[in-house]
Amino acid sequence: MRGTFGLNEFRPGQEAVIRSIVGGHDTIAVMPTGAGKSLCYQLPALHLPGTTIVVSPLIALMKDQTDKLQALGVRARQVNSALDAAELTEALRAIQDADVEFVFTTPERLEDSSFLELLQQHHVDLFVVDEAHCLSEWGHDFRPAFLGLGAARQALGSPPVLALTATATERVLDDISTQLRLRDPHTFNLGIYRANLNYEVRRTASDIVKQQNLVRMLREVEGNGIVYCATVKTAEAVSRVLEGEGVPSALYHGRLGAARRRNTQDRFMANELKAIVATNAFGMGIDKPDIRFVIHYDMPGSLESYYQEAGRAGRDGDAAACVLLYRIEDRRTHQFFMGGKYPNAEDIIGVRDALAALNGTRTAVSLASIQGQAITVAKSKVRSVLTVMKEAGIVDELRGSRFRLNDATTTALQLEDVARAYVARKDADRTKLERMEAYAQSASCRWKLLLEYFGETEMVEHCGTCDNCRNPLDAQHAPPIDDEAQRLANLKPAV
Repeated sequence: MRGTFGLNEFRPGQEAVIRSIVGGHDTIAVMPTGAGKSLCYQLPALHLPGTTIVVSPLIALMKDQTDKLQALGVRARQVNSALDAAELTEALRAIQDADVEFVFTTPERLEDSSFLELLQQHHVDLFVVDEAHCLSEWGHDFRPAFLGLGAARQALGSPPVLALTATATERVLDDISTQLRLRDPHTFNLGIYRANLNYEVRRTASDIVKQQNLVRMLREVEGNGIVYCATVKTAEAVSRVLEGEGVPSALYHGRLGAARRRNTQDRFMANELKAIVATNAFGMGIDKPDIRFVIHYDMPGSLESYYQEAGRAGRDGDAAACVLLYRIEDRRTHQFFMGGKYPNAEDIIGVRDALAALNGTRTAVSLASIQGQAITVAKSKVRSVLTVMKEAGIVDELRGSRFRLNDATTTALQLEDVARAYVARKDADRTKLERMEAYAQSASCRWKLLLEYFGETEMVEHCGTCDNCRNPLDAQHAPPIDDEAQRLANLKPAV
């Protein structure tokens, strides 16, 4: 710890997690942003004889961690879609030659049988899953590619697991354990409370009022930060408003080219921008501890999402503002997303028919082949459908994300029964949205509401820093209209 990382003491909770890993135990660690999750796998991995696999959805995090480890003299490589052909060849050759201690990769890469076979040639001493809540269909950021990690871990000899997340309810923790096939895991929950985060909700009657509030805040608040929007369309519109008002800002979302996203991120890290206007594609894995504010222009779909995104502020321990601009109509966006999120009976029948057409009762079929054959089903849904079919005993999953159909004559009625499993998940999403709305509308302490939601045993009745603690309901009034506000009132709605 001292010689390689230059550290003299642990942060709270780190030592217990590290000792669990060194002891060979499957481990789940729920640690708030800024608690030092990376040391929890980097330090023990250097004591273990073999290669550590770190699986993450965050390419920005992989690059950051790989660069930092290499600067410390630790042999680390990343394998993901951001590498060009030459960089990928070099990384794979280093892994082939066993000249690597850490391999950072994505869950999608572990569905590639050739990459998995390359890793199988070496002893894997630790299997790390970052953002582990993505494993759970009951979680707020579920990603179907994560569903193959249990099989990938088994194919690599079932090494000990460290599952890391900043937010997880008991149901999500149980799902993480089940999906990764953990053995009597040691679970460490460091809690979510961070006294330096000051939560606030500003209720807005229209988009123009939102824009007025946003411009006002960005002119008043110190430092730089992030403005989150629910959709690309809204992010682009808000970015145009800020540009027109002369606020130093830039746009970031997944549809932009890699060079533009990288340039925007570099400018943000160099404090050249007051704000980045972004979808949730930005922020995860960004190592900038002095973000002074996170403003949500749109309401997120759950308190898990909100806490994780807002928690990117103030990682240096200094005070930071977490502000939600709430408009009751925001729920419509999430209701639209819910409508297309989960597979229906037709999707399940489409995957069954694709497997049958590929002779899936006699030979195991790759995920990519099924996705190509099931032309009526979105590729992102195929993995979810196969998982629920596996749970129902309709398909078996083999190593390398390959699937075999147990019975090609499964009736449509049986498959409709399987589809009903998703009704409960859609209902769970609706409940999460209702809890998010209740938070936005409540007059109670914001921290108390968050802690209650995540089941924290030590409750905070009054944090003293949120808007409801500073200004009880009977004292809250609309801000007075001054000359600046009057000028902003002339803004035309952009969204």
